[in-house]
Amino acid sequence: METNNHTKTTTAFYAQAGLSFAVALVAMLYALLYVPVDPWIRAFFAITTLYLTTSAFTLAKVVRDAHESQHVVARIDQARVEKILAEHDPFRAVS
Repeated sequence: METNNHTKTTTAFYAQAGLSFAVALVAMLYALLYVPVDPWIRAFFAITTLYLTTSAFTLAKVVRDAHESQHVVARIDQARVEKILAEHDPFRAVS
């Protein structure tokens, strides 16, 4: 009665995600270096790029933690149901 809905992420998916992040960050840094604006505007763009990068990592961690906590709760609920079913005797007299 064990059902494992947890899928393992492949190495190719990790590589694609990492490469996609690297390309986006390098493109932003390249644009940041060559945009024709004053240095203080360039500094503002650099800070917002750093902020966006760190907030993206934080969001990914929060989503992962929420998913893992739901998975643990579902496993606990499933164990409770299995225990109730194992202890249930359909032929016991109701009093």
